[in-house]
Amino acid sequence: MRRHLSRSLLAVLLLTGLTAAHGQVSGAFTLFESGQVRPLALSPSGRFLFAVNTPDNRLEIFRVESGGLSHRGSVPVGLEPVAVAARTDEEVWVVNHLSDSVSVVRVDSDGRGGAVVRTLLVGDEPRDIVFAGPGRSRAFITAAHRGQNVPFDPQFTTPGVGRADVWVFDAYNLGISLGGTPLTILNLFSDTPRALAVTPDGSRVYAAAFHSGNRSTVLHESAVPNGGAAAGGVPGPDTNFQGAPRPEVSILVRHNGQDWVDVLNRPWTTTVRFNLPDKDVFAISATANPPAQLPGASGFYSGVGTILFNMAVNPVSGKVYVSNTEARNDLRFEGPGVFAGGSLRGHLHESRITVLSPSGVTPRHLNKHINYGTCCAPIPNPENEKSLAQPLGMAVTSNGATLYVAAFGSSKLGVYSTAALEADTFVPSTANQILLSGGGPTGMVLDEARGRLYVLTRFDNAISIVNTATRQEIAHLPMYNPEPPSVVQGRPFLYDARNGSSHGDSSCGSCHIFGDSDSLAWDLGNPDGVVKDNPSPVVPVLPEFGDDPTFGQDTRFHPMKGPLLTQSLRGMANHGSMHWRGDRNGGDTEPTAQPDSGTFNEAAAFKQFNPAFQDLLGRGAQLTPAEMQKFTDFALQIMYPPNPVRNLDNALTARQQAGKDFFINVTSFFNGSCESCHRLDPNGNPEKGLFKGFFGGDGRASFDAEPLFPKVPHLRNMYQKVGMFGAAFGFGSVGADPFMGDQIRGFGFNSDGSIPTLFLFNSGFDFDPIFNQVGIPRTPEGVQAKRDMEEFMLAFDTNLAPIVGQQVTLTAFNPLVAHSRIHLLMARAAAGDCDLVAKGRVAGKQVGYLYVGAGRFRSDRQALPTVSDTVLRTLVVTSGGALTYTCTPPGSGVRIGIDRDMDGYLDGDERAAGSDPANPLSTP
Repeated sequence: MRRHLSRSLLAVLLLTGLTAAHGQVSGAFTLFESGQVRPLALSPSGRFLFAVNTPDNRLEIFRVESGGLSHRGSVPVGLEPVAVAARTDEEVWVVNHLSDSVSVVRVDSDGRGGAVVRTLLVGDEPRDIVFAGPGRSRAFITAAHRGQNVPFDPQFTTPGVGRADVWVFDAYNLGISLGGTPLTILNLFSDTPRALAVTPDGSRVYAAAFHSGNRSTVLHESAVPNGGAAAGGVPGPDTNFQGAPRPEVSILVRHNGQDWVDVLNRPWTTTVRFNLPDKDVFAISATANPPAQLPGASGFYSGVGTILFNMAVNPVSGKVYVSNTEARNDLRFEGPGVFAGGSLRGHLHESRITVLSPSGVTPRHLNKHINYGTCCAPIPNPENEKSLAQPLGMAVTSNGATLYVAAFGSSKLGVYSTAALEADTFVPSTANQILLSGGGPTGMVLDEARGRLYVLTRFDNAISIVNTATRQEIAHLPMYNPEPPSVVQGRPFLYDARNGSSHGDSSCGSCHIFGDSDSLAWDLGNPDGVVKDNPSPVVPVLPEFGDDPTFGQDTRFHPMKGPLLTQSLRGMANHGSMHWRGDRNGGDTEPTAQPDSGTFNEAAAFKQFNPAFQDLLGRGAQLTPAEMQKFTDFALQIMYPPNPVRNLDNALTARQQAGKDFFINVTSFFNGSCESCHRLDPNGNPEKGLFKGFFGGDGRASFDAEPLFPKVPHLRNMYQKVGMFGAAFGFGSVGADPFMGDQIRGFGFNSDGSIPTLFLFNSGFDFDPIFNQVGIPRTPEGVQAKRDMEEFMLAFDTNLAPIVGQQVTLTAFNPLVAHSRIHLLMARAAAGDCDLVAKGRVAGKQVGYLYVGAGRFRSDRQALPTVSDTVLRTLVVTSGGALTYTCTPPGSGVRIGIDRDMDGYLDGDERAAGSDPANPLSTP
């Protein structure tokens, strides 16, 4: 009876017609700019190469042949896949960064296709995966310590909690729960994790922090004596070249192993209220039951680097190589450096490989040939050509003698003798580099049997084949890329250090890691700069406070602005001028209105960053107007991910709602409610051309109790900044914090990073004047109101609803478990939070569906009718199929679900006719 029902349903689906047009549909592309970690994997037999197609949300399958690679198949996975590992030739696991999931893919024996047969749900933004332990049967996956799929309280307001997790699954027993049942979830005392590496025998796994920091922090200006260096305060100079006194600002300090010292080497140890142990790389016993971090000092390495990208283990010596960059935020000032103390110009980061061994941690600067005392020769130049920037993926030969390094910012591979690297006797030379015709290599795999390297080049979404004997690229295979030309053409300007800097070692992406932040503060003032007027409109104040909305504060842009946190390049569209102060703007001094006029013009504002190519990166000249336009068009498309704290149904908890009510409705001390300044309007106002809304700021400036008159900042990324606890200053009636012990971050939430929590519940910052004004004094009720506000701000709206990216795979084995999740995805699609697609295999056939509402799905076959959710699920279960449901960004459902190349011919029709669904020029 069951078999008969399955055949009947299939016949209905295949034989019933539906009339529709073949017209081209708009396929929205949402740019997240996720950083790839392990983009390629060889099958154990070496027959297949698997590649993540990050922009197309797919796993690509290539057959490895004597003549090269031939594309065999493509399997839809989750959104933004960034890592892949092959457990067998026919079982491949893919890490989906935006979907917070891992796709377990069953690959056909001939490699011509496959399907996701299980979706594991893990913490927020997973990044890497390796197999280790007994028989390589355990999967280790890195993820941030947060997210809607975690079975624990992330303890955002608790000091001393690690923010890095490693999820471990038994590949032979994934459990029957919706998202899989992990053997264990290891919590590591660091910030968000990224890379993994495993020893050849599979007994040990290494896990690395991503933004591991460099033991630097900032002291709030109230903890620093006024009057400049002579009075024990901010290091000089005390004025710019015009003689304009600098504002009183905070001070950057860095731990030298014994004391916290500033740029003048003055100690501030008694002022800093916490430790930064700087645990960077962790050693995990993969064979323990359950797997666990090794005990004591053998369980971690410190001082590895500031931003840790990837790792590789030497199969002979067991030494670990960590690709990283070391930030030089201990230096100050951009510009040509007329100031006697020099400047950061041309020396922001050092690209390194750090060697971990029983004898210790030994960093190796890859560009030791650079003379940082000179700047800035036109490009190309010999020094630039020898440089390698932003090292990412690595591969070591089986004899342990040679290390290959993907230099993302140089579009090259570096080739190193491991012995010379470890001894620091290597000499940077173009003879030991392999130039790639694509750009932005992110990772590679070594095929020693054929004398080849396979390298994924992210700039053009392609795979290069390199002959290891001749050290030449011998082939280049593009993968299908749905990104618009503006993204493809503009991306290199963010990362390309060869073109972006005279020394060839730095780019905008050196600080704005994959379009985001580096979690550090920098003093990028310029004593040789001029004081400029601030043209930004200012939020008005209530009438009882008079006519001056600045409260007498100096609104001008002094060029010596002090340390400020690196801001993300995400979500800049619709939010007006840029930088914390809004000092990058359209320059219109007249009051203007949104959208896109005067100081609200984001394109004009972003173009004001062009001088940084000379003043900061040390390029010989600025970009041309045409180049800067391409960079602008790309950057303004980068989007924030969904908030991982907010409930998937987009509802607020009782505490979050109480916090929102206070935020929106309660009149505070200065300018009305919090929302009066921090504008929250997620939907925008289409009648006024505001389609993207506001998320904590609308481009205006406002009074703040700080030395700098700031632009009102957005609040979309507060959850990323958790981890610093301990304020070195007091305010009002309360003093500084006591010593808070070990913490994972040196920078907090405000512009300079000196405020460690959103409302300093564990510190002395006293907001009581605000709360007293509205009748909420320092009482348990008042403290609860502040905590509710914090709960809401951690769950603040972003451009996309929290359901976007979320998945579930339906099979014959889990219909009851998957039922509620499918209904949740359908409900959120019906509410407009996402487009819902379903991809996989039904009755042995590759299928795609798009949810069209009212409980019905449209097939990727033009002639087929819509099918009800009930019928579709019954068909999957009775035919032994597997169908993965995914909520995609609004507007992308047609492209991701049923018409991959957006040529107007649906994917199923193209497969049936023998044309290519990934080629708009190939049609039935």
